[in-house]
Amino acid sequence: MLRALQIIVNKFLTFVCKLFRKNGTQFPGAISYNMNQKVLEKIKYPKYVIGVTGSSGKGTTTNLIYHILKNNGYDVVYNESGSNGIRGITTLILNNCTIFGKFKHEVLLLELDEKHLHLAFGKNKMTHLVVTNITRDQPARNGSPDLIYDAIFHAIDENTTLILNADDPGLMRIKLTFPGEIITYGVNKTRDSYLKKENFSVDNAYCPNCHKKLIYSYYHYGHIGSYYCPNCDFKRGNPNFTAKNVNLKNGTCEINQHSIHLNQRFLFTVYATTASYALCKTIGLSEKKILNTFNSGVIPMKRGKELFLKDRPVMMLESKNENALSYYQSLKYIANAGGEKTVILGFDNVSRRYKYNDLSWLWDVEFELLNDESITHVVLIGRFKWDVRVRLKYARVPDKKIVMLDNMDDFVKTILEETKGDIYTMVCFDMTAILLNKIKEYQDGNN
Repeated sequence: MLRALQIIVNKFLTFVCKLFRKNGTQFPGAISYNMNQKVLEKIKYPKYVIGVTGSSGKGTTTNLIYHILKNNGYDVVYNESGSNGIRGITTLILNNCTIFGKFKHEVLLLELDEKHLHLAFGKNKMTHLVVTNITRDQPARNGSPDLIYDAIFHAIDENTTLILNADDPGLMRIKLTFPGEIITYGVNKTRDSYLKKENFSVDNAYCPNCHKKLIYSYYHYGHIGSYYCPNCDFKRGNPNFTAKNVNLKNGTCEINQHSIHLNQRFLFTVYATTASYALCKTIGLSEKKILNTFNSGVIPMKRGKELFLKDRPVMMLESKNENALSYYQSLKYIANAGGEKTVILGFDNVSRRYKYNDLSWLWDVEFELLNDESITHVVLIGRFKWDVRVRLKYARVPDKKIVMLDNMDDFVKTILEETKGDIYTMVCFDMTAILLNKIKEYQDGNN
């Protein structure tokens, strides 16, 4: 009876939110969940309940999985809005149930916050869990990567099939203790891989089995790469699914000897593509069906929007605050791109989840990459621009490169008159929306 009441309340509050043109992804679930926090354990779930979690890349991976399944006739529901905490998950699930608690679709696909995973279903509910990586992320909330690891793997049992990034040794230690099925994926050495540790953020340098220092054949970024222990048999090995012959310039890679088109030319897209390929093959899709979706160009981009400001191209790289390796990948991509460049940095909120503003993570980001000669200007925006400015001072970024923007109403004017080259925005999700609005206002006023 209570379950039915919660479902009705959730649907009604969602309707009211939409009536007043509110997003309605969080509030209904917050009310419903607080009525009975065990409600999601009482739902009759479909054959496939697929979770995607990890420190970064889970949104892109979930988006790819959704489009592959949808394009091949599966009836899929997923949290497209990115609301991956317990309130957003509750809203989505209860809105897609009958009042008797039966989920109405064939597949439930969820991007899941690592710390909320245990709140979502209880054990024995997820059929598959994709884990992208475990890195230093939101340290004020998550603490160390070890705590994130515990939060993820204490929420499952051997009935869940794991699809794991083999290139992450901190993640792959689960194979030492997990009795269930593990499917692995990884990315072979690329032209951008390096042989010696190149950046600050190396979260797992030692063997989880015998605690000797791991030896790397190559790094992709941070501690992600090909590793082995010189003292025991812990190693990356050969993943079940491997991306080979990666060519980010052309936007292609190969999996199982099949050429695949990447919908974005970033390394994290290669990982997301390989993870989604592994998941879809594991649940029974044929390679032909998977390849048709990848290579038909029907998958829209979740991150990395491209547009123009007057005649200058704008690439919007949504870099995740409090995650140094997310910033590193964006910085590396910009430094490797051709031509003169202007980079836009800044944020108004450190996190959407809490109000205290820890900035220690800025010192883990390798802002030294901004010293590349092709980067002519760095525009700092948002409430914390002076904190970023101090960090850039220590990174020895020249004063002549830096433009401080105090009023966002002057954003377009400043970019067009005081900077040059291609424009790269390297900001978090909330600030991306603000910049898109400013660019749209300019375009509407000049059409």
